[in-house]
Amino acid sequence: MTEFLRANKLAAAGLIIVGALTIAAVFAPWLAPYDPAGQELADRLTGPSWKHPFGNDELGRDILSRVLYGSRVSMLVATTVVLLSGVIGVLIGGLAGYLGGKVDTFITAVVINSLLAFPGILLAIALVAFLGPGLDRLIFALVIIGWVGYARLSRGQVLQIKTLEFVEAARALGASGLRIFSYHILPNIIQPILVQASIGMAAAILAEASLSFLGLGIPPPTPSWGAMLNDGRSHLFDAPHMVLFPSIALVMTVLSFNFLGDALRDWLDPKTSK
Repeated sequence: MTEFLRANKLAAAGLIIVGALTIAAVFAPWLAPYDPAGQELADRLTGPSWKHPFGNDELGRDILSRVLYGSRVSMLVATTVVLLSGVIGVLIGGLAGYLGGKVDTFITAVVINSLLAFPGILLAIALVAFLGPGLDRLIFALVIIGWVGYARLSRGQVLQIKTLEFVEAARALGASGLRIFSYHILPNIIQPILVQASIGMAAAILAEASLSFLGLGIPPPTPSWGAMLNDGRSHLFDAPHMVLFPSIALVMTVLSFNFLGDALRDWLDPKTSK
């Protein structure tokens, strides 16, 4: 792995950024110089300075502190959504591919294709608008639209693996279907699922920021990068720092997870490794 990171500079950069983001999310209460909800109206809309390196927003809140705390929201949402979506998608898609027949037809043709017929972000907006803003509702909406991708991927992998010789040998030796699926098939589809999960982290962070930008994400005063971008939209020309620093954090985070996803694909798949 070390040699691969030395050869792949983008993967190394992505790993460093993700590591820094994780540290910022975990230790935000100790790293943030100010209370993210604390207001200093005398310093409202002031630009970057030694006192406030990222400047202040329209309520005089320290943007650096809010960016650090915003990383906690992004990482919490992304990790939870990817974990739940992955588990649900792998189980449903994997079982559909393994069982085949009417079960596979119903899950694939009716459930998965029906959900894929709707644009994911629009479906999430509709769900959050119906349920109301909140962290749990946001995660629920993103899981509803996120598990489908894992289900399709796992179904395709299972359809390919269940016909291989070692699976047929286990079946000939009398292994139960549950044992074959759990011990022989699932471990062999983990690699593409991990790649999908790393890219899914970026998609979940971007989706959370989009919903928060529209006012359908985390309710204030909890800091969120999307909500910060929405707050700075009306001050784009007189206080561009309100948009600049949350945008940089969001772009760098999404890029780093995409870099890691590509690196994992190249590292885990010997056919694409150089």
